[in-house]
Amino acid sequence: MKQKEIILKYGINPYQKPSRIYSETGQLPIEVLNGNPGYINFMDAINSWQLVKELKIALKLPAAASFKHVSPAGSGLGLPLDENLKKAYFVENMELSPLAAAYARARGADRISSFGDWIALSDKVDESTALLIKKEVSDGIIAPDYSVEALKILKEKRKGSFNIIKIDPDYEPDALDSRKMYGIVFEQHRNNLIPNTDLLHNIVTENKNLPDEAVRDLIVSMITLKYTQSNSVCYALNGQVIGCGAGQQSRIHCTRLAGEKADLWFLRQHPAVVNLPFKGGVSRTEKDISIDQFLGNNTTAEEMKGWGDVFVNIPKRLTQEEKNDWLKNLDGVSFGSDAFFPQRDNIDRAQKSGVKYIVQPGGSIRDYKVINACNEYGMVMAFSNTRLFHH
Repeated sequence: MKQKEIILKYGINPYQKPSRIYSETGQLPIEVLNGNPGYINFMDAINSWQLVKELKIALKLPAAASFKHVSPAGSGLGLPLDENLKKAYFVENMELSPLAAAYARARGADRISSFGDWIALSDKVDESTALLIKKEVSDGIIAPDYSVEALKILKEKRKGSFNIIKIDPDYEPDALDSRKMYGIVFEQHRNNLIPNTDLLHNIVTENKNLPDEAVRDLIVSMITLKYTQSNSVCYALNGQVIGCGAGQQSRIHCTRLAGEKADLWFLRQHPAVVNLPFKGGVSRTEKDISIDQFLGNNTTAEEMKGWGDVFVNIPKRLTQEEKNDWLKNLDGVSFGSDAFFPQRDNIDRAQKSGVKYIVQPGGSIRDYKVINACNEYGMVMAFSNTRLFHH
């Protein structure tokens, strides 16, 4: 049953009481079907719902997002997965509906960051998707509806306390957004722009060949950026995020952070990784942690002490040369930025992670240097003339 307000246990921290969410103009567009979502849960839910709703509108495919601390760890579309990705995402023996494939992609973008995530799905949740979610550690979910079978499966998670929210897909908020901070009300027009192909027409590089797959991936990156704490950049490939850098004070640090995540995403598909000799009964979380340690450049001997508990035999780690050789195969990546690149160093770093296509607002006094860098690498770059900050 919809309500005008929901009383919460506390706000962002346990000592921030009282706490509630409420509607000033009528009933809330959401129903809590199970669990007891908290303040941060609802913030993740509302932000992530907007992301998947806009992906579905823009690209006409089922969409999913994996959210942590009001930024996406990943997002993805309902496209089929190849066998290597199925192994990397631990879904090789599962029948995946398009919606389930979308969540596998969203979760697979950064499985370490997605631990304990909030899930958003654009479509009615089916049994296939619920069975996948059942296997993952997650805090809750928001979707427009749930099948009877899916709802039964999800209600069994976390000993019956899994947070399940249903949202009215036709709900449209007022044109003005407001928030109160330190007793002061901030008000602005709601950011209702949905990034689409119109933002990709102004191609400023010598190479102007922008294939349909890159257009799709650039739109995935832009819509994801719209709901990522700024500064932010996003690498995307094959209908999903592969690296998202959020909330950094400098753009190059966003680019490096997201690039490292994209590299790890691709390295997870290396034969040495998908064939790691895990013992029977090892959980997905333990596998994720061990893979992260196996691939990490700064993994310590102390971190590796537990490998005997998860591996049948201790695997030989990849050398940096072996990693570099594998990463040479990462190509055709799309790369979006929520604001302009102030220096060409972002382009130099991005190309190391297979970036071929770029969208950014433009407007820097050094735009010419950034364009020249793209031309040197044969990249295609569009100026969207649209900043996508989110705070």
